[in-house]
Amino acid sequence: MSRKEILDKAITAASIPFWLLVIYYAYSQMMPRARYGVLFLGGMLLLYMMEQFRDEMDSEALIHQVVMIIAAAIVIFTSAYMFTYFETLYIDRSGYALGYEYVIAIAFTLSMIYLTWRSFGLTFLTVLLVGIAYGLFGHLIPGVFGHGGISGTRVLRILVLQYEGFYGSLNRLVAAWVALFLLYAGMLRGYGAFDLIIRLAIRSARYVESGVAQTAVVSSAVIGSVNGSQTANAGMTGSFTIPMMKENGIKGETAGGIEAVASSVGQVLPPVMGAAAFIMASLVTGITYIDVIIAGLIPAVIMLVSIAVAVHYAATPQLDDPDLSTYSDDRLSRGEVVAATVKFGIPLAVLIYYLGIAQYTVMTSALYTTIAMFLMGVTEPVIYSVYENGGVSGVASEFRTSMEQTIDGSRHGAMILAPVAIIIASINGIVDILEATAVPTSISLALMDLSGGVLLFAAILGLIICILLGLGMPTSAAYTIVALLIAPAFINQFFVPELAAHYFVFYAAILAGITPPIATAVAVACGIAESDFWATAREAIKIAAPLFILPFTFIYNPEIVSGEFTTSNLFTGGIVLFGAIAIIHGINYQFEFNRVGRYAFRGLFFGAGIIAMAYPETLIQLAAFGVAVVMFVLQNIKSVDKLSPTAQ
Repeated sequence: MSRKEILDKAITAASIPFWLLVIYYAYSQMMPRARYGVLFLGGMLLLYMMEQFRDEMDSEALIHQVVMIIAAAIVIFTSAYMFTYFETLYIDRSGYALGYEYVIAIAFTLSMIYLTWRSFGLTFLTVLLVGIAYGLFGHLIPGVFGHGGISGTRVLRILVLQYEGFYGSLNRLVAAWVALFLLYAGMLRGYGAFDLIIRLAIRSARYVESGVAQTAVVSSAVIGSVNGSQTANAGMTGSFTIPMMKENGIKGETAGGIEAVASSVGQVLPPVMGAAAFIMASLVTGITYIDVIIAGLIPAVIMLVSIAVAVHYAATPQLDDPDLSTYSDDRLSRGEVVAATVKFGIPLAVLIYYLGIAQYTVMTSALYTTIAMFLMGVTEPVIYSVYENGGVSGVASEFRTSMEQTIDGSRHGAMILAPVAIIIASINGIVDILEATAVPTSISLALMDLSGGVLLFAAILGLIICILLGLGMPTSAAYTIVALLIAPAFINQFFVPELAAHYFVFYAAILAGITPPIATAVAVACGIAESDFWATAREAIKIAAPLFILPFTFIYNPEIVSGEFTTSNLFTGGIVLFGAIAIIHGINYQFEFNRVGRYAFRGLFFGAGIIAMAYPETLIQLAAFGVAVVMFVLQNIKSVDKLSPTAQ
């Protein structure tokens, strides 16, 4: 056995005690959460470095192997020290540290900087370094964003020694809430749920004209919701969906654009919302996780329907007669479908019951759901084998396979969680430094000043800032930073309802993945599709155009994210959905007019759609609805006239 294979098995083996710690803490809560957060982050960093070291073993650049060994030693020592002397540091000497403890903090901070760069590249490394530099040298900055400066020792205490910064509240939130859900996601993958989703999506393609392309939307959106990164999801599901679309006649840039949008859409789908739902529940005053999910249902429907319509418009003219036999030779029997429904349905029912009906905490609900998934994943294949074979022959083999799937799912869950934990810890460090400088207040004042106190201008500026801040980040990190820096400006200065403000910045930050010139989800998708980046980005924006307007809907029609399903709210949601479809129709439909007529109709549909989506008065929204209906009728009359015998 090679050294690489040995390390690979060691990573898999190490993920098991890590998850046992997470599960046992959720069950017993045997220590303060701040102390548990130290163990969690240390274990997560070590698993990540083991995985990265394995990948580097084939590289000739020994420097990275050496640096990771040093970083691993620092993480182990720092974690052990912070865990052992928790009461001394957290209670007895809060606000003060010894000289050698600052050395430990410097070493750990440098390790976090290196791991942040390794996980997310130069873009986010720059964000982290600029955040630290802003804390240290803010006294050199003139104007509203200047501050008195923070000493180097205080920065180190904030980042490490006070159990804030890298070990802060967001890290503890990931440790207590998000981790178990990503273990659940890993188990879903290990037990074959993702393959089942893709298979069902392909089967549905037999009944819809644009079904091949819709398969990408369904599979990428569902898997992306628990994946937590639109960029990673575009790579994971896109490696399957993009070649499938291209083989059936869809151009590379269109296939890449569809996948990039679908992966981005998945990040805002309840119940996981790319792990951001848990963070939103902790940041918004007086609401629970289930409130966040319910509030996101109407926007999710609007988004999914409008994207499905856009994909139909974009893909249908390009599709050949689809041949799906390549992807669905191994059709499931009725018994297998029932067994899979039971296996994955019962844990989901457990989650819905404990979280939505019994109103248990997120951590406890996630614990019970994970246990239910484990029990069903291990026992269902055994029971089905007994049923199929009429006896116990083959039971041992099925049980062994199920346990192997469990271990594989555990490792996969850890590898999904690792970059999320690293980026959230880094974000936590930046945010705590910025809060110590009162920069959120400065941003609020600057946004008010630049907008002249006009909400529309402030919302446009806020959208741009959120897109910039969300570049290259996974969903939870992108939402966290904009929620803490931008949302307070709308809440405190413009009196936007708190939940509406948070949904505004959340949806806006997600747009970073499809907005040029960075557009990380597009970059990954066009690499798989072998298409031009700018052409792929253009296709993505044409498909996702309503998503750039939807955040403004939350500002001007906040009732659709109120979490209440009244007749009025549902009516408003319906108008907004129609507006989104009008925008899609205007941009993507092939009008049978001359050039001037085409641009006129596109502009009128687009304008009517924007008004229907975002205008704060219902009568004006209805008027826009009427204009779009009239134009649709005229467009169809024109098409009928062209096809009639008298027109020949």
